[in-house]
Amino acid sequence: MNRIRDYQGRIFSGLLIIFIGVLFLLGNMGKLDAGEVFSTYWPLILIFIGLWHLIAHEFRSAGFGAILILIGGFFMLVNLDIITGRIWLYFWPLLIIAAGLWIILKPRFKPFQAKAPEIKEKDLDAFIIFSGIKRRFNTPEFRGGKATALFGGIDLDFTQAALADNKATIELTAIFGGIEVLVPSDWEVVVDSSSIFGAVEDKHKAVPPAETKATLFIKATAMFGGIEIK
Repeated sequence: MNRIRDYQGRIFSGLLIIFIGVLFLLGNMGKLDAGEVFSTYWPLILIFIGLWHLIAHEFRSAGFGAILILIGGFFMLVNLDIITGRIWLYFWPLLIIAAGLWIILKPRFKPFQAKAPEIKEKDLDAFIIFSGIKRRFNTPEFRGGKATALFGGIDLDFTQAALADNKATIELTAIFGGIEVLVPSDWEVVVDSSSIFGAVEDKHKAVPPAETKATLFIKATAMFGGIEIK
């Protein structure tokens, strides 16, 4: 049976929209300058998204969330005049720190070539920015992994693969990008999703228990992007 649980993401999205609406309502009522408030506190959006990303991934995939919090915190300090002067003197060391955090918190990262249509690897580990990749897995012992699409697209085809011990877990993150997953018709797909201004769609046909040969667990996060399972 397929399960999609995006309650936390919907709460976050709803609260953010309500906050923006209240901000402009108060501005139209003359109670505050909505433009000034937004120009000062916009970095909080980065901080909140970073925190949400950490919580949604149960702090297991902390690199992206930590970097968003670090960058948002820096600009928040600049806007509050806590950091003054030539801010770029502070910002480029911040980028170096962020790169170090990324290396520490995502040790398994390795770039993939743009095109590798068929692979026999047992694990999934993909991260793309402003590009796209297609992966067709042809292994009898796929064990799971992670894929992140940031301003890009990832296509994953498992129709020729089999799962180690008949079960595996993959974590998918789409941020201003998209991920498409193709799975065999005799796999059960269990989806646990969170979305903020995005969508996670499970279009895979449900499989009767007697016909299920394997179970793929998918933990999906979509922010201003989409993830589709077929």
